[in-house]
Amino acid sequence: MSESLDRQTEVPELTADEIQARVLHRDGLMLVIDKPAGLPVHRGPKGGANLESSFGALQFGLPRPPVLAHRLDRDTSGCLVLGRHRKATASLGLLFKHGRISKTYWAVVEGGPAEDEGTIDMPLGRLNAERGWWQKPDPEGQSAVTKWKVLGRGAGLSWLALEPVTGRTHQLRVHAAAMGWPIVGDNIYGNGPRFGEPRLHLHSREIVIPISRNKAPVRVTAPVPSHMRERLRVCGWNGE
Repeated sequence: MSESLDRQTEVPELTADEIQARVLHRDGLMLVIDKPAGLPVHRGPKGGANLESSFGALQFGLPRPPVLAHRLDRDTSGCLVLGRHRKATASLGLLFKHGRISKTYWAVVEGGPAEDEGTIDMPLGRLNAERGWWQKPDPEGQSAVTKWKVLGRGAGLSWLALEPVTGRTHQLRVHAAAMGWPIVGDNIYGNGPRFGEPRLHLHSREIVIPISRNKAPVRVTAPVPSHMRERLRVCGWNGE
């Protein structure tokens, strides 16, 4: 694959204005931002563009930049939660760890399930030492549970709402592929190309965070990214 094609799919770091425009929710404890697809959250071992490098633009008067409260894959877009100070980050970390934060992802998959909703209960383990984070179904692995619901179908595709009950690495991608309906554009577990289009059609659509005991949970929705719009429309999405 040519280098020029590879470079086309790299996403540049966000400017201060660009990352501030992606803030979906802000309060004294946390921010929720709309992560673009194709940009890793952390700086990799070889360096390169990443989301964290732009967090200095998100201090909004506090002495330190915010800190990631969880992670999203490089190619996944949507709701990403940041703690604005140490105490808040610790509280958010516990909420994530104990499954108190509910997350709904939208995915477009090839083919799709015969039923309209269900639950995947399929433990996952590491594929091998060389592949680092890559996972595989493994009866001896860690428990991994995903709830799913079909929101629409069309042209050999299905639009799903996926709710990870557990938070394993690559969980939604491995579960969908193992069920026989890989996520469109998944170049690890599905049939996506190594570079170029289609990109991974997986979007962190909504997150619900019970951050304060005496207030209603914070519910945040991220707009659908441009690369998913066409196939979602084919499956009946109305554009909202």
